[in-house]
Amino acid sequence: MPARFDSLSNRRRIIDRRVVSDALAALPDNGGSAGQRPAMVALLREALDAGRAEIARRLAENPSRGTDAASAQAFLTDQILRLIFDFTTQRLYPINNPTASERLALLAVGGYGRGEMAPYSDVDIAFLTPWKQTGWTEQVIESMLYSLWDLGMKVGHSSRSLDEMVRMAKSDLTIRTGLLESRYVWGDQALYDEAWARFDREVMAGTGRAFIADKLAERDARHKRMGDSRYVVEPNIKEGKGGLRDLHTLFWIGKYVHRVHTVAELVDKGLLTRDELRRFQKAENFLWAVRCHLHMIAGRAEERLTFDFQREIALRMRYADRPGRSAVERFMQHYFLTAKQVGDLTGLFLAHLDDSFAARGRRFMGLPALRRTPRKLAGFVLDRGRLALPDDGFFQQDPVRLIEIFALADKHGLEIHPLAMRAAARDARLIDAGIRNDPRANALFIDVLTSPRDPETVLRWMNEATVFGRFVPDFGRVVAQMQFDMYHHYTVDEHSIRAIGLLAQIEKGDLNDDHPLSTTIARQLVSRRVLYVAVLLHDIAKGRGGDHSVLGAEVAMKLCPRFGLSPAETETVAWLVRYHLLMSATAFKRDLADFKTILDFAEAVQSPERLRLLLILTVVDIRAVGPGVWNDWKRQLLTGLFEAAEEVLRLGHKQKGREERIAAKQQALAAAMGWDDATIKAAARRLPASYWIAEPLDVLERNARHVAAAGDQPLSISAQVYPDRGATLVTVYASDHPGLFYRVAGAIHLAGGSVIDARIHTTRDGMALDNFLVQDPFGRMLDEPERLKRLERAIEDALANRHKLNERLAQRPLARTRAEAFTIQPAVLIDNKASNRYTVVEINARDRPALLYALAYGLFQSKVTIHSAHIATYGERAVDTFYITDLIGDKVEGAQRLKALERRLLEAAAGEDAAEAA
Repeated sequence: MPARFDSLSNRRRIIDRRVVSDALAALPDNGGSAGQRPAMVALLREALDAGRAEIARRLAENPSRGTDAASAQAFLTDQILRLIFDFTTQRLYPINNPTASERLALLAVGGYGRGEMAPYSDVDIAFLTPWKQTGWTEQVIESMLYSLWDLGMKVGHSSRSLDEMVRMAKSDLTIRTGLLESRYVWGDQALYDEAWARFDREVMAGTGRAFIADKLAERDARHKRMGDSRYVVEPNIKEGKGGLRDLHTLFWIGKYVHRVHTVAELVDKGLLTRDELRRFQKAENFLWAVRCHLHMIAGRAEERLTFDFQREIALRMRYADRPGRSAVERFMQHYFLTAKQVGDLTGLFLAHLDDSFAARGRRFMGLPALRRTPRKLAGFVLDRGRLALPDDGFFQQDPVRLIEIFALADKHGLEIHPLAMRAAARDARLIDAGIRNDPRANALFIDVLTSPRDPETVLRWMNEATVFGRFVPDFGRVVAQMQFDMYHHYTVDEHSIRAIGLLAQIEKGDLNDDHPLSTTIARQLVSRRVLYVAVLLHDIAKGRGGDHSVLGAEVAMKLCPRFGLSPAETETVAWLVRYHLLMSATAFKRDLADFKTILDFAEAVQSPERLRLLLILTVVDIRAVGPGVWNDWKRQLLTGLFEAAEEVLRLGHKQKGREERIAAKQQALAAAMGWDDATIKAAARRLPASYWIAEPLDVLERNARHVAAAGDQPLSISAQVYPDRGATLVTVYASDHPGLFYRVAGAIHLAGGSVIDARIHTTRDGMALDNFLVQDPFGRMLDEPERLKRLERAIEDALANRHKLNERLAQRPLARTRAEAFTIQPAVLIDNKASNRYTVVEINARDRPALLYALAYGLFQSKVTIHSAHIATYGERAVDTFYITDLIGDKVEGAQRLKALERRLLEAAAGEDAAEAA
């Protein structure tokens, strides 16, 4: 019995094998195996259910005792397997005089072999025979498997002879790892002992280095598959970086190299210190507790800690709300800090392993690539190519060295020895107010932050060692802090460090294809270090219970002088932090064709240098949110806003540039279409100025060809791929009439599309020329010919009123289970000052399919005209903005009417049933 089972209290309350065995023995001995096996299964099912209920009860009483719950599950499985084995070999298929071939051992392998199981984990077992299977062993194995399946257990099994086991373990790393953790459960003990001896002698001997290299490569590939960060906000608790599998990998390596049987034995082998062992066990206990709760809530084998489970697990594990942070955010911060501990332990373990394996002057893990060997290391030394300490008290003699070691690592392109990292983590407490205000320490920190080399990597090391959070306590407050939403993929500290890395890549020109404008203007910046400090501080006040932009600006005013920034630089950083969301909010939620939008934005920015800084800060902030958040559409919108605002800042508030742009577009369109002066003048008279401002030249060309092809038809629809925007351009040319927009929006949803932007134009002779940018629900353009045809047909059917949209939409499943994990109170903001011509209506609501249709239908019922729509999504939150007028083209005014409009849109945003569409 594994040592970990010894810690289980009152094991017989989980299952008393003797009592169950007596009950099995009392079953009537008739009907052969066909009659007896169902009776056995029924009896064991009761015992299994009772055992699971007891384990669940214990976990509910002590929700943080994860390793006990995992061990109890393995213990229960052991007893069930032994009872099945005995009943099968003694009652169903008894054999009086077994031959040497009729021997059978039952092994637990994998995680079950370690004596750990989550409630819905697979039961991984191996049947072992001395030679080729006999008829009796085949009968026993088959019957046992049927019994386990009848009990509803998910079984991973193998049946091998000793020779087969050795041959397959040599050739397959997964099988070798599973057998490495194999454990005798029942049957022929001598056969198991012989198998283990052969495994040790013929498989493991002399292959330690290769096994370690293979397991570390496997770990790296797994991390890459899982997002390559331990700070993803929906982590995989088993396979993700900093999860249980990383701890298992350390144990596998230690067991393979030193033949230990428990983690505690790694202390004697020098691979863990006693303190590291305690941290290992603490992390393991927490992760097992979370995993067991996760399985129990899901009712299945579930390893991804998704938003809909996080809240309930936080409740089960008794986390409470605190000012500025919810219980679920506190729970997830504990999770990420634990994942960080696992990462720290991995680095230290590998350092110990490296030291034990390395020959003189060589490293087991391989030398880092060095351009040159630095001569001046300020008292630090090189240990096989890594920056190390000359003695254990080196940081204590001068705590500024806690910053200096990272600056040297950056300057010379060096790795830091894990034991030096451990010393830094231990001595980080030496960083007090005196060190924080030390000019030398701050200069070294700014050197790292603004490094032209690889600031992201070095800042991440500094964060891992807790030095970052100690030196900048405001940053320490956001370490491992998650934001409970579907938009942000990483914790606040990881997001900020990634943003700095992206800024460095843009500055070096590495991301020119994705960010050509940012790359160009990054070379023109006067205030380079201002931008790096602003990127670091832009989210530093999150989780404080107020507007993080306003609070962050206050933090910047306090920190920047300490960092050595001048008063002017400090003011600029504080402004950037205060308004770091201004550019994205304007670009994604406002109509850039409305000149007042540009004027208001330019008035807030005030200088071309601020505009350049704000653009790059906005780009890296969005890009660092997570994969898939940045796209061509956002790039186009930000570029358009930048260029328009730059023109205003250069020319002042004159609209001369606007008129010149319209004339230039008209001439460019005429050249592209081969039109004469009369034709382009007719087009200019027919379409309003807002059309020429709003649409780029390529859309103007597409529209012109579309209108020409339509001729006198009352309705013409086209859906075409628009790769420059990463979307599908849907153009509707039709006789203008009320309700056109909501019908098109509903039809696009029915066809499987999602509107990301809409431009509604009306010609002076009463035709609607509307352009919709459409993506699929995953943010990709629809590009298959059949899908484009289906999109066109759906819109045509809706506008021809061939079916009732609400009925069709009601039949379409609208479930968004992940979004439903969040509570978002709908809000409607009506602004008559944001535009000179239009009433601007902004609706914030939980995103759901057909939300745009519901809102557009609400506006139709309110008897208003939509002139443009701007759709932005931030994870589970949707922000839809409409520019509207009343039916005669004036702003919507009057307190009663505005109140009625707000009420109707709130009902639509909340998902309440609208009246049936006409």
